[in-house]
Amino acid sequence: MLTSKLPDVGTSIFAVMTQLATEHGAINLAQGFPDFNPPAALTEALVRHAQGSQHQYAPMPGLMRLRELIAEKTARVYGVAAPDAGTDITVCSGATEALFAVITAVVRPGDEVVVLEPAYDSYAPAIRLAGGRPVYVPLRLPDFRPDWDQVRAALSPRTRLVMVNTPHNPTGAVWTEADWQQLAELLRGTETLLLSDEVYEHMTFDGRPHRSALQHEELRARAFVVSSFGKTYHATGWKVGYCVAPAALSAEVRRVHQFVTFAVSTPFQLAIADVLGDAGSYDYLPAFMQQKRDLFGQLMRGTGFELLPSEGSYFQLARYQQLAPGEADVAFARRLTQEAGVAVVPVSPFYHDGTDHGLVRFCFAKQDDTLRAAAERLQQFAARR
Repeated sequence: MLTSKLPDVGTSIFAVMTQLATEHGAINLAQGFPDFNPPAALTEALVRHAQGSQHQYAPMPGLMRLRELIAEKTARVYGVAAPDAGTDITVCSGATEALFAVITAVVRPGDEVVVLEPAYDSYAPAIRLAGGRPVYVPLRLPDFRPDWDQVRAALSPRTRLVMVNTPHNPTGAVWTEADWQQLAELLRGTETLLLSDEVYEHMTFDGRPHRSALQHEELRARAFVVSSFGKTYHATGWKVGYCVAPAALSAEVRRVHQFVTFAVSTPFQLAIADVLGDAGSYDYLPAFMQQKRDLFGQLMRGTGFELLPSEGSYFQLARYQQLAPGEADVAFARRLTQEAGVAVVPVSPFYHDGTDHGLVRFCFAKQDDTLRAAAERLQQFAARR
Protein backbone atom coordinates (compact mmCIF):
# COMPACT_ATOMS: atom_id res chain seq x y z
CA MET A 1 0.00 0.00 0.00
CA LEU A 2 1.23 3.49 -0.87
CA THR A 3 2.16 5.72 2.05
CA SER A 4 1.57 9.36 1.19
CA LYS A 5 4.46 11.79 1.45
CA LEU A 6 1.94 14.55 2.22
CA PRO A 7 -0.86 12.77 4.10
CA ASP A 8 -2.23 15.98 5.60
CA VAL A 9 -2.35 17.91 2.34
CA GLY A 10 -5.65 18.01 0.49
CA THR A 11 -6.99 20.10 -2.36
CA SER A 12 -5.90 23.73 -2.02
CA ILE A 13 -8.36 26.19 -0.54
CA PHE A 14 -8.23 28.16 -3.79
CA ALA A 15 -9.51 25.21 -5.81
CA VAL A 16 -12.08 24.37 -3.13
CA MET A 17 -13.56 27.86 -3.10
CA THR A 18 -13.51 28.15 -6.88
CA GLN A 19 -15.41 24.85 -7.16
CA LEU A 20 -17.89 26.06 -4.55
CA ALA A 21 -18.33 29.30 -6.51
CA THR A 22 -19.09 27.30 -9.65
CA GLU A 23 -21.62 25.11 -7.85
CA HIS A 24 -23.51 28.11 -6.44
CA GLY A 25 -23.14 30.54 -9.35
CA ALA A 26 -21.13 32.88 -7.14
CA ILE A 27 -18.93 35.74 -8.28
CA ASN A 28 -15.41 34.43 -7.77
CA LEU A 29 -13.28 36.91 -5.81
CA ALA A 30 -11.47 33.98 -4.22
CA GLN A 31 -8.82 32.64 -6.54
CA GLY A 32 -6.08 35.07 -7.54
CA PHE A 33 -6.65 35.56 -11.23
CA PRO A 34 -8.11 38.41 -13.31
CA ASP A 35 -11.37 38.05 -15.22
CA PHE A 36 -10.07 40.24 -18.05
CA ASN A 37 -7.75 39.44 -20.92
CA PRO A 38 -4.01 40.01 -21.25
CA PRO A 39 -2.88 43.09 -23.21
CA ALA A 40 -3.93 42.88 -26.85
CA ALA A 41 -0.32 43.22 -28.05
CA LEU A 42 0.55 40.07 -26.12
CA THR A 43 -2.31 37.91 -27.40
CA GLU A 44 -1.72 39.17 -30.94
CA ALA A 45 1.93 38.17 -30.62
CA LEU A 46 0.90 34.71 -29.42
CA VAL A 47 -1.37 34.26 -32.44
CA ARG A 48 1.50 35.19 -34.75
CA HIS A 49 3.84 32.70 -33.15
CA ALA A 50 1.18 29.99 -32.92
CA GLN A 51 0.77 30.32 -36.68
CA GLY A 52 4.52 30.33 -37.21
CA SER A 53 7.07 27.56 -37.34
CA GLN A 54 8.63 27.51 -33.84
CA HIS A 55 6.79 24.77 -31.99
CA GLN A 56 9.57 22.57 -30.68
CA TYR A 57 11.41 22.60 -27.35
CA ALA A 58 12.87 25.90 -26.29
CA PRO A 59 16.33 25.84 -24.68
CA MET A 60 16.10 24.44 -21.16
CA PRO A 61 16.91 27.78 -19.38
CA GLY A 62 14.57 29.73 -21.65
CA LEU A 63 14.85 31.49 -25.00
CA MET A 64 17.97 33.62 -25.00
CA ARG A 65 16.12 36.61 -26.45
CA LEU A 66 13.63 36.51 -23.59
CA ARG A 67 16.37 36.14 -20.98
CA GLU A 68 18.22 39.10 -22.45
CA LEU A 69 15.07 41.20 -22.20
CA ILE A 70 14.54 40.07 -18.59
CA ALA A 71 18.10 41.18 -17.82
CA GLU A 72 17.47 44.59 -19.40
CA LYS A 73 14.16 44.97 -17.56
CA THR A 74 15.76 44.05 -14.23
CA ALA A 75 18.44 46.68 -14.67
CA ARG A 76 15.91 49.30 -15.72
CA VAL A 77 13.30 48.71 -13.04
CA TYR A 78 15.65 48.24 -10.10
CA GLY A 79 18.60 50.43 -11.07
CA VAL A 80 21.07 47.56 -10.64
CA ALA A 81 23.63 45.82 -12.79
CA ALA A 82 21.87 43.54 -15.23
CA PRO A 83 22.01 39.84 -14.39
CA ASP A 84 23.88 37.71 -16.92
CA ALA A 85 21.29 36.41 -19.37
CA GLY A 86 23.35 33.32 -20.02
CA THR A 87 23.95 32.18 -16.46
CA ASP A 88 21.70 34.07 -14.02
CA ILE A 89 18.17 33.77 -15.44
CA THR A 90 16.02 30.65 -15.75
CA VAL A 91 12.57 30.71 -17.33
CA CYS A 92 10.21 28.35 -15.52
CA SER A 93 6.68 27.02 -15.88
CA GLY A 94 5.20 29.67 -13.65
CA ALA A 95 6.49 31.00 -10.36
CA THR A 96 5.27 27.90 -8.51
CA GLU A 97 7.63 25.69 -10.50
CA ALA A 98 10.45 28.17 -9.92
CA LEU A 99 9.81 28.05 -6.16
CA PHE A 100 9.71 24.25 -6.22
CA ALA A 101 12.92 24.04 -8.25
CA VAL A 102 14.78 26.35 -5.86
CA ILE A 103 13.61 24.52 -2.75
CA THR A 104 14.34 21.10 -4.23
CA ALA A 105 17.78 22.23 -5.37
CA VAL A 106 19.03 23.62 -2.06
CA VAL A 107 17.10 22.00 0.80
CA ARG A 108 18.46 18.71 2.09
CA PRO A 109 17.02 16.29 4.67
CA GLY A 110 17.27 17.87 8.10
CA ASP A 111 17.61 21.44 6.82
CA GLU A 112 15.37 24.13 8.23
CA VAL A 113 13.56 26.77 6.19
CA VAL A 114 12.16 29.92 7.81
CA VAL A 115 8.67 30.71 6.51
CA LEU A 116 6.83 33.92 7.43
CA GLU A 117 3.12 33.31 7.96
CA PRO A 118 0.52 33.71 6.59
CA ALA A 119 2.20 32.15 3.56
CA TYR A 120 1.30 30.89 0.10
CA ASP A 121 0.30 27.26 0.34
CA SER A 122 2.94 25.76 -1.97
CA TYR A 123 5.88 26.69 0.26
CA ALA A 124 5.62 24.12 3.05
CA PRO A 125 4.78 21.05 0.93
CA ALA A 126 7.80 21.71 -1.29
CA ILE A 127 10.04 22.06 1.77
CA ARG A 128 8.73 18.82 3.25
CA LEU A 129 9.08 16.90 -0.01
CA ALA A 130 12.75 17.96 -0.06
CA GLY A 131 13.18 16.54 3.45
CA GLY A 132 13.38 19.94 5.10
CA ARG A 133 11.51 21.31 8.10
CA PRO A 134 9.54 24.54 7.86
CA VAL A 135 10.14 26.86 10.80
CA TYR A 136 7.19 29.21 11.00
CA VAL A 137 7.37 32.83 12.13
CA PRO A 138 4.06 34.72 12.34
CA LEU A 139 3.90 38.17 10.82
CA ARG A 140 2.83 40.87 13.24
CA LEU A 141 -0.77 42.04 13.20
CA PRO A 142 -2.37 44.33 12.19
CA ASP A 143 0.21 45.49 9.62
CA PHE A 144 1.73 42.06 8.90
CA ARG A 145 5.30 43.27 9.33
CA PRO A 146 8.11 40.87 10.31
CA ASP A 147 8.87 40.61 14.02
CA TRP A 148 12.65 40.64 13.76
CA ASP A 149 13.19 39.30 17.25
CA GLN A 150 11.14 36.24 16.33
CA VAL A 151 12.96 35.87 13.01
CA ARG A 152 16.28 36.01 14.84
CA ALA A 153 15.09 33.36 17.28
CA ALA A 154 14.00 31.11 14.41
CA LEU A 155 17.45 31.08 12.79
CA SER A 156 19.82 28.27 13.69
CA PRO A 157 22.93 26.58 12.28
CA ARG A 158 20.51 24.29 10.41
CA THR A 159 18.72 27.16 8.63
CA ARG A 160 19.32 26.55 4.94
CA LEU A 161 16.85 29.04 3.51
CA VAL A 162 14.69 32.00 4.46
CA MET A 163 11.57 32.58 2.34
CA VAL A 164 10.01 36.02 1.96
CA ASN A 165 7.18 37.35 -0.19
CA THR A 166 6.70 41.00 -1.15
CA PRO A 167 4.23 42.37 -2.15
CA HIS A 168 2.61 39.82 0.10
CA ASN A 169 -0.07 37.27 -0.59
CA PRO A 170 -2.56 37.28 1.11
CA THR A 171 -2.11 40.52 3.12
CA GLY A 172 -0.92 43.07 0.56
CA ALA A 173 1.94 44.19 2.82
CA VAL A 174 5.04 45.58 1.07
CA TRP A 175 8.59 45.35 2.42
CA THR A 176 10.64 48.49 2.96
CA GLU A 177 14.36 49.06 2.62
CA ALA A 178 14.55 48.84 6.41
CA ASP A 179 13.09 45.32 6.25
CA TRP A 180 15.77 44.20 3.81
CA GLN A 181 18.47 45.80 5.92
CA GLN A 182 17.24 43.97 9.00
CA LEU A 183 17.29 40.66 7.15
CA ALA A 184 20.76 41.32 5.78
CA GLU A 185 22.07 41.94 9.28
CA LEU A 186 20.57 38.67 10.53
CA LEU A 187 22.02 36.61 7.68
CA ARG A 188 25.44 38.26 7.64
CA GLY A 189 28.18 35.75 8.40
CA THR A 190 25.93 32.74 7.73
CA GLU A 191 25.57 30.43 4.73
CA THR A 192 21.79 30.76 4.78
CA LEU A 193 20.24 31.40 1.38
CA LEU A 194 17.27 33.63 0.53
CA LEU A 195 14.25 32.85 -1.63
CA SER A 196 12.30 36.02 -2.45
CA ASP A 197 8.87 35.57 -4.03
CA GLU A 198 8.22 38.85 -5.86
CA VAL A 199 5.48 37.88 -8.29
CA TYR A 200 3.43 41.03 -7.55
CA GLU A 201 6.44 43.30 -8.08
CA HIS A 202 4.57 45.69 -10.39
CA MET A 203 1.56 46.14 -8.12
CA THR A 204 2.35 48.61 -5.32
CA PHE A 205 0.16 51.54 -4.38
CA ASP A 206 0.11 55.13 -3.12
CA GLY A 207 3.55 55.90 -4.56
CA ARG A 208 5.13 53.10 -2.55
CA PRO A 209 7.98 51.43 -4.47
CA HIS A 210 8.61 47.73 -4.62
CA ARG A 211 11.96 47.00 -3.01
CA SER A 212 13.57 43.87 -4.43
CA ALA A 213 16.20 41.63 -2.92
CA LEU A 214 18.10 42.33 -6.15
CA GLN A 215 18.62 45.91 -5.01
CA HIS A 216 20.47 44.87 -1.88
CA GLU A 217 23.99 43.92 -2.91
CA GLU A 218 24.70 41.85 0.17
CA LEU A 219 21.48 39.84 -0.15
CA ARG A 220 21.60 39.53 -3.93
CA ALA A 221 24.70 37.34 -3.63
CA ARG A 222 22.68 34.71 -1.74
CA ALA A 223 19.23 35.26 -3.26
CA PHE A 224 16.89 33.49 -5.63
CA VAL A 225 14.32 36.06 -6.83
CA VAL A 226 11.17 34.70 -8.45
CA SER A 227 8.89 36.70 -10.77
CA SER A 228 5.77 35.90 -12.80
CA PHE A 229 4.73 36.98 -16.28
CA GLY A 230 1.36 35.40 -15.50
CA LYS A 231 0.75 38.05 -12.84
CA THR A 232 2.34 40.93 -14.76
CA TYR A 233 0.44 40.28 -17.99
CA HIS A 234 -2.89 39.01 -16.57
CA ALA A 235 -2.15 35.59 -18.06
CA THR A 236 -1.96 33.22 -15.11
CA GLY A 237 -2.96 30.30 -17.33
CA TRP A 238 0.15 30.72 -19.45
CA LYS A 239 2.31 29.57 -16.51
CA VAL A 240 5.47 31.47 -17.41
CA GLY A 241 7.75 32.81 -14.68
CA TYR A 242 11.45 33.10 -14.02
CA CYS A 243 14.14 32.98 -11.38
CA VAL A 244 17.08 35.38 -11.13
CA ALA A 245 20.05 34.20 -9.07
CA PRO A 246 23.86 34.29 -9.20
CA ALA A 247 25.38 31.84 -11.68
CA ALA A 248 26.34 29.19 -9.13
CA LEU A 249 22.86 29.23 -7.59
CA SER A 250 21.12 29.29 -10.97
CA ALA A 251 23.10 26.24 -12.04
CA GLU A 252 21.53 24.29 -9.18
CA VAL A 253 18.03 25.51 -10.06
CA ARG A 254 18.54 24.34 -13.62
CA ARG A 255 19.61 20.88 -12.47
CA VAL A 256 16.10 20.47 -11.04
CA HIS A 257 14.17 22.49 -13.62
CA GLN A 258 15.42 20.32 -16.48
CA PHE A 259 13.80 17.26 -14.88
CA VAL A 260 10.55 18.94 -13.81
CA THR A 261 9.45 20.73 -16.99
CA PHE A 262 12.70 20.93 -19.00
CA ALA A 263 11.44 23.85 -21.07
CA VAL A 264 8.54 26.31 -21.11
CA SER A 265 6.15 26.68 -24.06
CA THR A 266 8.05 28.15 -27.01
CA PRO A 267 5.21 30.25 -28.50
CA PHE A 268 4.44 31.76 -25.10
CA GLN A 269 8.06 32.75 -24.56
CA LEU A 270 8.24 34.26 -28.05
CA ALA A 271 5.07 36.28 -27.45
CA ILE A 272 6.27 37.63 -24.10
CA ALA A 273 9.60 38.59 -25.67
CA ASP A 274 7.73 40.61 -28.28
CA VAL A 275 6.18 42.89 -25.64
CA LEU A 276 8.66 42.85 -22.75
CA GLY A 277 10.94 45.42 -24.37
CA ASP A 278 8.14 47.98 -24.08
CA ALA A 279 8.27 49.30 -20.52
CA GLY A 280 4.74 50.59 -20.97
CA SER A 281 3.52 47.00 -20.92
CA TYR A 282 4.06 46.89 -17.15
CA ASP A 283 4.72 50.46 -15.96
CA TYR A 284 0.98 51.20 -15.96
CA LEU A 285 0.21 48.44 -13.45
CA PRO A 286 0.54 50.34 -10.13
CA ALA A 287 -2.02 52.95 -11.16
CA PHE A 288 -4.24 50.38 -12.88
CA MET A 289 -4.45 48.08 -9.86
CA GLN A 290 -4.65 50.95 -7.37
CA GLN A 291 -7.75 52.20 -9.20
CA LYS A 292 -9.31 48.77 -8.71
CA ARG A 293 -8.31 48.64 -5.05
CA ASP A 294 -9.79 52.09 -4.46
CA LEU A 295 -12.98 51.31 -6.36
CA PHE A 296 -13.41 48.09 -4.42
CA GLY A 297 -12.90 49.98 -1.16
CA GLN A 298 -15.60 52.49 -2.08
CA LEU A 299 -18.01 49.79 -3.17
CA MET A 300 -17.54 47.83 0.06
CA ARG A 301 -18.91 50.64 2.23
CA GLY A 302 -22.09 49.49 3.85
CA THR A 303 -21.32 45.79 3.48
CA GLY A 304 -20.30 45.25 7.11
CA PHE A 305 -16.73 44.30 6.22
CA GLU A 306 -13.77 46.13 7.77
CA LEU A 307 -11.04 46.45 5.15
CA LEU A 308 -7.40 46.29 6.20
CA PRO A 309 -4.75 48.35 4.38
CA SER A 310 -3.55 46.87 1.08
CA GLU A 311 -0.16 48.28 0.05
CA GLY A 312 0.36 46.01 -2.95
CA SER A 313 -0.58 42.79 -4.80
CA TYR A 314 -4.18 42.47 -5.95
CA PHE A 315 -5.60 41.25 -2.68
CA GLN A 316 -7.68 42.88 0.03
CA LEU A 317 -8.09 41.43 3.52
CA ALA A 318 -11.26 42.13 5.47
CA ARG A 319 -12.66 41.43 8.92
CA TYR A 320 -16.23 40.13 9.03
CA GLN A 321 -17.00 40.24 12.76
CA GLN A 322 -19.89 42.68 12.31
CA LEU A 323 -21.58 40.13 10.07
CA ALA A 324 -20.73 36.90 11.90
CA PRO A 325 -19.21 37.41 15.35
CA GLY A 326 -17.13 34.41 16.38
CA GLU A 327 -17.73 32.35 13.25
CA ALA A 328 -14.69 30.47 11.92
CA ASP A 329 -13.28 31.98 8.74
CA VAL A 330 -13.63 28.77 6.68
CA ALA A 331 -17.26 28.37 7.69
CA PHE A 332 -17.98 32.02 6.98
CA ALA A 333 -16.33 31.87 3.55
CA ARG A 334 -18.41 28.84 2.60
CA ARG A 335 -21.60 30.46 3.85
CA LEU A 336 -20.84 33.73 2.07
CA THR A 337 -20.39 31.83 -1.19
CA GLN A 338 -23.67 29.97 -0.72
CA GLU A 339 -25.85 32.74 0.71
CA ALA A 340 -24.39 35.93 -0.79
CA GLY A 341 -23.15 34.50 -4.06
CA VAL A 342 -19.63 35.90 -3.60
CA ALA A 343 -16.64 33.59 -3.13
CA VAL A 344 -13.70 34.63 -0.97
CA VAL A 345 -10.72 32.81 0.56
CA PRO A 346 -10.43 32.36 4.33
CA VAL A 347 -7.00 33.31 5.67
CA SER A 348 -6.53 30.47 8.18
CA PRO A 349 -5.35 28.01 5.46
CA PHE A 350 -2.36 30.31 4.94
CA TYR A 351 -1.19 29.24 8.42
CA HIS A 352 0.26 25.78 9.06
CA ASP A 353 -1.82 25.41 12.22
CA GLY A 354 -4.98 27.05 10.92
CA THR A 355 -4.61 30.24 12.97
CA ASP A 356 -7.88 32.11 12.57
CA HIS A 357 -7.84 35.89 12.95
CA GLY A 358 -11.35 36.30 11.53
CA LEU A 359 -10.12 37.44 8.11
CA VAL A 360 -11.04 36.67 4.51
CA ARG A 361 -9.24 37.61 1.31
CA PHE A 362 -10.82 39.27 -1.71
CA CYS A 363 -9.14 39.47 -5.13
CA PHE A 364 -9.89 42.83 -6.76
CA ALA A 365 -8.13 42.08 -10.07
CA LYS A 366 -11.51 42.00 -11.77
CA GLN A 367 -13.48 44.05 -14.24
CA ASP A 368 -15.14 47.05 -12.63
CA ASP A 369 -18.57 45.60 -13.41
CA THR A 370 -17.60 42.38 -11.62
CA LEU A 371 -16.58 44.33 -8.53
CA ARG A 372 -19.81 46.34 -8.60
CA ALA A 373 -21.94 43.22 -8.93
CA ALA A 374 -20.08 41.54 -6.06
CA ALA A 375 -20.46 44.58 -3.81
CA GLU A 376 -24.18 44.75 -4.54
CA ARG A 377 -24.58 41.12 -3.48
CA LEU A 378 -22.55 41.74 -0.33
CA GLN A 379 -24.67 44.77 0.56
CA GLN A 380 -27.80 42.68 0.17
CA PHE A 381 -26.27 39.98 2.34
CA ALA A 382 -25.43 42.54 5.03
CA ALA A 383 -28.97 43.94 4.92
CA ARG A 384 -30.37 40.49 5.71
CA ARG A 385 -28.28 40.11 8.87
